[in-house]
Amino acid sequence: MPASGKGRGQIALLALGMMFATPYPVLFAEPAATTDDMVKELSGLEAGADIDVPALRQQVVERVKSKANPVALKRPPVAPQLARLPHLNLDITFNPDSPVIRPDSYRTLGRVADALADPRLSSFGFLIVGHTDSSGRREENLTLSQRRADSFRDVLVTTFKISSKRIQSIGLGEEQLLDADRPKAPVNQQVQIVTVRKLP
Repeated sequence: MPASGKGRGQIALLALGMMFATPYPVLFAEPAATTDDMVKELSGLEAGADIDVPALRQQVVERVKSKANPVALKRPPVAPQLARLPHLNLDITFNPDSPVIRPDSYRTLGRVADALADPRLSSFGFLIVGHTDSSGRREENLTLSQRRADSFRDVLVTTFKISSKRIQSIGLGEEQLLDADRPKAPVNQQVQIVTVRKLP
C-alpha cells in the first residue's frame, strides 16, 4: 500500500539522498512553510487557467531569440497570469549552473510532496516554474531554468510518486523576474509551484 500524507515525504528522503548524492555536506534547512501552510497556499483555485504550456515555452524561446526587452530591469513578465493563481515560491538550491538539487532542499521537497498528496489538493493540476536571476547569458538562463523545473518535477514523480498527469514544468529564465526591481537578487532563482487547473 503506497505511503500517503506525512509519511510519503519522510520515506522518500533517504532514496532522494541516494539519487542526488553530492560531495557537499548534508544540511537540512528548515523550510519557512509547513505542509499544511503549503496546502492552504495552493488551494482556492476557482477557475482553471487556460495555460498552454508548449505554446508558452515557444513564446519565451522566441522572445529570448529576438532579444526583445534587452534590459532586465525594464522587461515585462512573459506570463503575468501566473501571478494571479494560487502559488508557492520555494528556495530550492541547486549545484552551480546545474539542475542537481542540493541536499539542503530535500526536506522542502518532502513537504511539497506531502502537500500535493494531501486530499485537499488531489483534484488539482500544477505547474512547476523555474526562474533565474539576470546574471549570465539570457539564453543559458532560459535553458538552465527549464532543466531545473524538469528536475524538480522528476523528483516529485519518480521519488515521491506524484502522478505525472498532475504536474507540468516550464522554465522562464530571467523573463519573469520575481523581484523585477533587483534583477540579480537571489530571490529571482526561486522555484514556483502554481495551481493551474482542476482535474476532470
